[in-house]
Amino acid sequence: MTTGYDTEKAQAAAWFRSLRDQITTAFEALEDGFAAATPPGRFEVTPTTRDSGGGGEMSVMRNGRVFEKVGVNISTVFGTLGAPAQKAMAARGVPGMAEDPRFWAAGISLVAHMQNPHTPAVHMNTRMFWTPHAWWFGGGADLNPCIEYADDTAHFHAELQAACDAHHPDYYGKFKAWADEYFFIPHRGRARGVGGIFYDDLNTGDWAADFAFTQDVGRAFLRAFLPVTERRLGTTASAADRETQLLHRGLYAEYNLVYDRGTKFGLETGHNPDAVLMSLPPVAKWY
Repeated sequence: MTTGYDTEKAQAAAWFRSLRDQITTAFEALEDGFAAATPPGRFEVTPTTRDSGGGGEMSVMRNGRVFEKVGVNISTVFGTLGAPAQKAMAARGVPGMAEDPRFWAAGISLVAHMQNPHTPAVHMNTRMFWTPHAWWFGGGADLNPCIEYADDTAHFHAELQAACDAHHPDYYGKFKAWADEYFFIPHRGRARGVGGIFYDDLNTGDWAADFAFTQDVGRAFLRAFLPVTERRLGTTASAADRETQLLHRGLYAEYNLVYDRGTKFGLETGHNPDAVLMSLPPVAKWY
């Protein structure tokens, strides 16, 4: 049985906050560096609470020069899992949930929807989850262009592969395949984007090694995403490009509301719904 882990929990929560700060600083610098008639966007930070224990912070930028909407949320929550969440955990092989359903979780979740249809939307999250019976890490990142460029896709995947290869030669192939499966939209018969990596239930028995890997996934994000964004900022977008973007956002919204594990878990465990649904685009269309 796994008990305690108070030091490890504190380290993980502090890292997710540090990563949030690194990303929001880089995104505001990107806003400053792109010449436009409108003011550069800035993040608005709002505390969030969970009635049953814990909370976090929403950092959201709207109507910037580069980002139409981007959220970088952190949270640290704890309490007792309800029956649906207990059932889901038991189905994933977590023992003893009926006897002791306490949990603790901390993480960072990012979704960016861009102004220019030629710059891809993106998602990234990493987290640590603990129960008295087990602990694990999870997360990943995936790129969601409405207009795909092969060199952007290649660059994004190369940076994630480098982060994976530094820890285990099998990680990239395994976690890329998992992302391809996880980010697939069955009712549309297609993926929501061009993939990336996804992992969950990561517990090799070496907490420090698994935490180090999760940190490196977080560090790889800016290296993977910023160059892709910067090379497309000056691309002229047509009205047809905007229409393509809005329809693709509808696809993204469908996935997040119907299939996404994080959305389901957040709503089922009583977290702030605005924070849980931060991932939804500001404007979208359907046929």
